[in-house]
Formats: sequence, C-alpha cells, structure tokens
Amino acid sequence: MTKFSVEEKLEAINRALSGKESYRSIAQSIGVDDKAIHKWLKQYEYNGVEAFIKSYTNYTPQFKLDVLNYMIENGTSLNETAAIFGIAAPSTITRWQKQWNTHGFVALQSKKKRRPSMKKNVNKQKQSPVEGSPEALQAEINRLRMENDYFKKVERLSSSQGKISTKDKVRIIYELRHKYSIKALVAFANIPRSTYYDLVKKLDRPDCDADLKAEIQAIYMEHEGRYGYRRIRDELTNRGKKVNHKKVQRIMKELGLKCIVRIKKYKSYKGAVGKKVPHILKRQFTAERPNEKWVTDITEFKLFGEKLYVSPVLDLFNGEIITYTIGSRPTYSLVSEMLEKALERLPEEHQLLMHSDQGWHYQMEKYRCTLQARGVTQSMSRKGNCYDNAVMENFFGILKSEFLYLKEFESMDHFKKQLENYIHYYNTKRIKAKLKGMSPIQYRTHAQSVA
Repeated sequence: MTKFSVEEKLEAINRALSGKESYRSIAQSIGVDDKAIHKWLKQYEYNGVEAFIKSYTNYTPQFKLDVLNYMIENGTSLNETAAIFGIAAPSTITRWQKQWNTHGFVALQSKKKRRPSMKKNVNKQKQSPVEGSPEALQAEINRLRMENDYFKKVERLSSSQGKISTKDKVRIIYELRHKYSIKALVAFANIPRSTYYDLVKKLDRPDCDADLKAEIQAIYMEHEGRYGYRRIRDELTNRGKKVNHKKVQRIMKELGLKCIVRIKKYKSYKGAVGKKVPHILKRQFTAERPNEKWVTDITEFKLFGEKLYVSPVLDLFNGEIITYTIGSRPTYSLVSEMLEKALERLPEEHQLLMHSDQGWHYQMEKYRCTLQARGVTQSMSRKGNCYDNAVMENFFGILKSEFLYLKEFESMDHFKKQLENYIHYYNTKRIKAKLKGMSPIQYRTHAQSVA
C-alpha cells in the first residue's frame, strides 16, 4: 500500500472539506480506497494535524483499558475509536481487545523485546503453572478472590430482589471488570461473552417498557396475585392497551410475578343413600342464556383448628355465583338452604338443569322433590368422575388459591366477611378470557342488552 506524507493527507482532507469533490473521486485521483478518506477526516476531526504526525508512543496499560472501555460503553467502531484517541492503526485496538479478553489486565502491560532465540520449538504451547508452585498458588488465590467478590455482590442483590437475572450478572461483571478478567468472570457466571457485551451496551439505555411494567405490577397487586399473564393481558386490553400475551408473560417472569397454584376440594360421596339420576349434562358446560344450566357442590375449609363447609350454585352461562351457604358441618340443611335461596332468583318461566355430583345431599328425596316442584331437571355426575362437574371443581380451585391461601384471617367471623367480599369481587370485577375480558355480571348485563 502506498504511503502518504502529512502534506498529501492534508491536501486530500481540504479537497473533501471544500465539498466540490466526492470522497470517491478524491480517492481515485490519489490511488486509495474511499474508506481511507473517511478515516483521515475522522482523525483530523478529533486530533487535527497532530493525528498525522507519527509518534512512537509506548501506551500505558491504563490508557489501553480506557480505550477499550470507551469503545464498549459508547458503541463506537474500531476506526472511530482509533481516530478519537489518535491511534494510527485500528488493528492495534483489536490486538488489545484480544489480549484483554484472554488474559485480562496483565496482558495489556508492554513486554520488553528480547533477541529471539536461535532454537525453534516445534510444538510450543502455553503451559499452565506447575501444581504447588508460587504461580499456581497465586492464580488460585486470584480465582478465590474473584469468586468471593462476585458472591458478595450476588448476595446483596438476592437479599433485596430475590432471583438474580442475566442482566444482574452483567452488572456485577461490569463492576468487577477492572479487577479481574472478563473472560474468567463470564465463565464463572455461566453466560456467553457475546451476551455480556451486548447487554453492557444497553445498561444505560432507558427502559421502553417501564410504563407497561408498572401497570402490570399494579394490576397484579390490585388482584392480590390472582391474575396470570393471560388475564392481565385481557385487563390491559380493557384499558386500551393491546399487548401480546407472550410479552406480558416475559415481563411477569422478569418482575417475579406468578399466579397462585390451585388446590383440591372436599368429597361428599358416601355411596348409595338415596336415589341417583342420570348424567344429563354430559360435560356440556356452555349455556346460551342465564338460568339454563346450574352446577353445585360442597367444599371444605380448615381454619383455627375447625372446619367450615361452603355450598355454592354456579350458572354455566357466565360463571356467576348465584348464591352460597356456609356452615360448620356438611349437613343437609347447608344444601337445602342453598337451594331455597337459589330458587328464589329463578324466574317462573325457565328450563333449568341442575347438576351435581353423587353426594349424599343430592340423593335425598327432599332435595329431589324440591327440584321437581319447581320444574327443574336434575343431573348427576357419574360415580368417581370429577370431570363431569369440572366447572365447579375449577371454581373451588380458584377460590382456595386466590382467597384461602392468599389472605390471613383473624377469626371465623373475619373469614366469613372476607369470603362475602371475595364472592362479590369474583362476580363483579374478576375478568375471564372466555367472557371476552368481562366479569360474570358484566357479561350477563352485556348479553341481555344485546338480545
């Protein structure tokens, strides 16, 4: 490649700055690539004429580290970084980068040039320190110090925010980069080096999802952890914000927000104690209008060393809890009172199907006669088949996970009051995806207004 004097470079720069000629035409006229013109202009822009006066500088290790850090933190290219710091060849920075990534800060120190040996080592390889030697002991001490410093920072973070993310690991490595090799740190943290450098560039950028994260956190807290990512997505849609469910799931995972697990229910089957009826519902859990299909069952709560039993009725049209009763024992009166309260809300003209499992309460003659008197058709699940009453089972799972295992209660009276509040919340505020993002009562009201 042709070498150019300072005067020739300055002449080409002046021609480019005049704006009368293109970079390509100038490059062709002097026999160079147009990239060289760009490079000379950058060097001149940052360092003036001194950029072209060759100096035999012995760069200090700290200067080399500053150059590498500047390039990483500001995302500048090799050519631009070389121009800013007055380094003649960008490849010099590439060499420093490889030295730093391989052996850390020590590799950036200049080595004294020695006369090469006349002997040639054919299979010359870098040998690790001999076990038990001072070098091996020092390397082990350095490794232990690095691990100790890393764990101190991890412990401080985990105590304040719980789970440590990849982004947290990158921040820790970034803070320790002046003391230890980045290669050793990323290997110990078990993250790829490319991931580290990619995230370092993004550390100081503003979070474009900050507002969305705050709203997701607010919805999660408002519903006391009862909403998973799908229901939070639906609530965001109701608020006029269309967000993909996968993004909501990713953000919730990042924030450590998780919906609560569901628990099993009490069983009331005691064999044949009355008359059983056929399984008419046949798992057809959808209804075209309110008061077409109701399902019921009993569930058990254990509190303060005692047991409470709840008997609700659920409308399959919109999942609304029609009514419920609560008692200290699972007696027939618990079910008969529930049935009486529910039938009070049933219009005179109806075609209601009432479904339950084969619990002994629902086999009783008094229960069957009450339904017959109001023209209600009775249906029962098959023996030992919980899927035949899956909607009611599902409601009990939600009730226990979102209410019983989430809240703390002061007394039985406090529990009953809070249960009343939750049933009201479930009917009026808790949205469902299958109800087009509406609560049960909102869905019923909307359906009646459209009809």
